[in-house]
Amino acid sequence: MKKPEILSPAGDMLCLKAAVTAGCDAVYLGGQIFGARAFSKNFSEQELIEAVTYCHGYGVKVYVTVNTLVYENEVEIFINYIDFLHKNNVDAIIIQDIGMADLVRQTFPDLEVHASTQMHIHNLEGVKLVEEMGFKRAVLARETPIELIKEIKDNTDIELEIFVHGALCVSYSGQCLMSSLIGGRSGNRGTCAGSCRLKYDVLDSNKKIVNKEKYNLSTKDLNCLENLGQLIEIGVDSLKIEGRMKSPEYVYLVTKLYRKAVDSYFETKKVVIDKEELKNLMKTFNREYTKGFIFHEENKNFINPFRPNNLGVELGHVIKKERGLVYIKLVEELVINDGIRFINSNGDDEGLIVTKMLVDSKEVSSAKPGQIVAIPTTKFVTINNKVLKTSDYKVHLDIANALEVDLRKIYITGKIKICVGEPIQVEISDGIVVAKAEGNTPIEKAINQPTSREKVLEQIEKTGGTVCKFKNIVLDYDGNAFVSIREINEVRREAINKLLDIRYECHKKFYRKASYSRKVTDYPIEKLKSVYVKDQKTYEKAKNLNFDLYYVDSLLFDEVKDKKVIRKIPRVLEHHLSYDEPLLVGELGSVRKYKSVITDFSLNVVNSYSVALLNSLGVKRITLSYELTDTQIKDLIEAYKNRYNANPNLALIVFGREEMMISKFKLLSYYNLPNKGYIKDRFSTIYEVREEDNLMYIYNSKIRKLNNLNKYYEMGISELRFNILNDNELYMIKDNV
Repeated sequence: MKKPEILSPAGDMLCLKAAVTAGCDAVYLGGQIFGARAFSKNFSEQELIEAVTYCHGYGVKVYVTVNTLVYENEVEIFINYIDFLHKNNVDAIIIQDIGMADLVRQTFPDLEVHASTQMHIHNLEGVKLVEEMGFKRAVLARETPIELIKEIKDNTDIELEIFVHGALCVSYSGQCLMSSLIGGRSGNRGTCAGSCRLKYDVLDSNKKIVNKEKYNLSTKDLNCLENLGQLIEIGVDSLKIEGRMKSPEYVYLVTKLYRKAVDSYFETKKVVIDKEELKNLMKTFNREYTKGFIFHEENKNFINPFRPNNLGVELGHVIKKERGLVYIKLVEELVINDGIRFINSNGDDEGLIVTKMLVDSKEVSSAKPGQIVAIPTTKFVTINNKVLKTSDYKVHLDIANALEVDLRKIYITGKIKICVGEPIQVEISDGIVVAKAEGNTPIEKAINQPTSREKVLEQIEKTGGTVCKFKNIVLDYDGNAFVSIREINEVRREAINKLLDIRYECHKKFYRKASYSRKVTDYPIEKLKSVYVKDQKTYEKAKNLNFDLYYVDSLLFDEVKDKKVIRKIPRVLEHHLSYDEPLLVGELGSVRKYKSVITDFSLNVVNSYSVALLNSLGVKRITLSYELTDTQIKDLIEAYKNRYNANPNLALIVFGREEMMISKFKLLSYYNLPNKGYIKDRFSTIYEVREEDNLMYIYNSKIRKLNNLNKYYEMGISELRFNILNDNELYMIKDNV
């Protein structure tokens, strides 16, 4: 059983150094383009080079996120960026876009590629598909249960990476269009606005409000510390910590916690959780914790509907307010420069940094639990308001000191031979790499005072500003020679530099650039119109409109006999049923599992390379992403025809309420409602919510209704699809059929 990699986030160079100092095995970070965290500081090209050099000195790997969808007019910029990353020795790239993954694998066959969690890989077939495509690692969906992770690990050779700590998306990753459709900021493009962290009213089927707490889609943070042993026993390859927009203090503390937890399990078969460090981490950031659906968290414990932001730890409560002073009875120590937050009875909050406080009318720099402290503030505060500590100045100073001292070292052993008549000889090793150096002149016998063994060892141990530190030195010396201190220093320095050079060389990647090609089928130009319906009543009515194709939910018919009818199967499938018929599918596992498939919008196809890959895998028709504009659709089709000298096989959804989100969390069940309800946002916009197949779906408030449909046929689209949620919507499309 090998130790899993601890993979830490790095939003900037300070966070990267914090992760390395705390003991991570690898970091993941983003550049200025194509990363799914566009609002973190990220790394310029020069900073990326510095980050790789710094990490490789410690033996830490660097993975770069290029996990956004890539539009046709961005492909050249994208591939040039990958070329830069490869030439500068990044250890792997993390990618979402299946077309760009295919392009990269063919163009740079020696570059390691990881399948991002944004790819929505959550079953064995999906993992096998990316394994066959040449991916080295798959980052599974956060919802994948522990038993299925084991099944996948037992039946594939690809590395598996699992999220173990940090913020969760309430939606399946890569399957959320909420931010994109509501505010025009796409999570698939790295600009998610966090719509799920906002306030919503929950409405029953009669549109009556049923909730008091408002943050009904805001998840708690994932914390897998207590269950870490199960992941280790399964053989998971990498434990991933979320947090590229978090502080260096957060990154340091969470990495240190998981480093200690993993190491302790290998020493004692028990996971040791440092309670004090965990509390310090909670002061830095937490939304309360959940063990996640990976470990079968109950639906009711998955979200924190009261607060969407940092809860810190409880500091105390307000007992009095007078003359501009707020009096707080403390349950936690408070010091000057701590951050605190007052939580009002309606759930709103106001925060401040403590710059002055009094105990018994005397100004103090700190106060203990049990004391009553008075803080001057103009914030709106009432009696009994809860008070949280959201940042701890002492913890901040301790971590800043740890980062300044740079605690992490490469521990080496040394053998030193000092013999009269021969040059000084030094051999050092980090356990894998061995480096040797020797002096320029023979050692002379001492005439008066010989150099002592203690002095030789003292000088050899001085590794200066390097990352190396001796843990053991064997000295072969009889104590009768005169040894120049300068020569000892020079030989030691030469040996260490050789060792580090060899270590850096070990991380250098073989750069090779090849050509890209794909054989595709040239499909006939068609002008089909289709409809998707969710129930029998709507299907019967839709038949009167005489569509070319009818897509129906998988449970609507036991057996499909009409050739015009195609079964749609769910886009979340932990295991696949057996079907021997055409299917509409929404995830990669089904593309591999079934013979005759049409792919749905949820595969996020936005460029011609994705179309070509799916075509080569046998997909009969490919539905384009909701996020494409008319211009981008036209660019995609023209690029496809020019590159492959063939017609693509494309479908486009032109009508319907888009599925903005699919989630394993069930909001309606949380409030004991039937399987249909609504949420209402702060602008009084209402969105329909349904629960089907043990999953939650949230639909857009507006109906997608594209006009001038013939222009899409003229562009080269073969099928225009109308998605119908209920039979009342049929009258809206009858003139277009």
